[in-house]
Amino acid sequence: MEHSNTQSGAAKVSILTIGQQAIVDAYLCLIHLTAGILVESLFNAFATAAFFKFVVFSIFEMRYLLAIWKASRPLSNGEGWEAMRRELSVLYSRFYGILLGGILLMYEFHNHLRLILLLVYSFWIPQIITNVVRDSRKPLHPHYILGITITRLAIPLYIFGCPDNFLRIEPDQSWCVCLAIFVGLQAAILLLQHYFGSLWFIPRQFLPEKYCYYRRFTHDTNHSTDCVICMTAIDLSPRSNDCMACECVTFIY
Repeated sequence: MEHSNTQSGAAKVSILTIGQQAIVDAYLCLIHLTAGILVESLFNAFATAAFFKFVVFSIFEMRYLLAIWKASRPLSNGEGWEAMRRELSVLYSRFYGILLGGILLMYEFHNHLRLILLLVYSFWIPQIITNVVRDSRKPLHPHYILGITITRLAIPLYIFGCPDNFLRIEPDQSWCVCLAIFVGLQAAILLLQHYFGSLWFIPRQFLPEKYCYYRRFTHDTNHSTDCVICMTAIDLSPRSNDCMACECVTFIY
């Protein structure tokens, strides 16, 4: 949150990525609370974990979701607080509706729980797509990407990979490897986007042509050769890289 605490920084973050992680934390809160009720000897440990998960998703992640939503949709002059309250209610109703619908979906298709978990753990994909569509760079800190990736994998790898897990679920080593590779690949793409640009994996011929502000220009231009900001004369020699030429052929230092 500190890395993208400005409105422009929050606008680069995908609301689907943070919302999906908030839903996962809400599920983990319910799971820990239920496990604490069923296993009385471990109630204190599970209740403590459930409390911290509740604080994370209900305070920090919901606050972050609200900041991203406000940054991606700034209010115009004609809109008031009533319009904002209506849209906020829609945002919260969608979040808790998806939360409840996910519980019903997992109950109905509990035999395909591993496939559902793979879909749940695709939370970095919306951010990757957002980076490509908006050509945004560095929306998330690398430490956040690595930390979230590692900590999110801990619980499913324990449940489905440890032969002595307390739920007595039969381990599935191949599925654990697939999950780790799937999430690790998403994190790797995000990190490469952070360091090499959001479009690094797209071939150059498929990218739209961008305007070059440092293009070469001739001396016989009819436009003013003064900087439009500081009104200083600009050196138009071919070796000079101290100025930019806008699309309207005005020069800026």
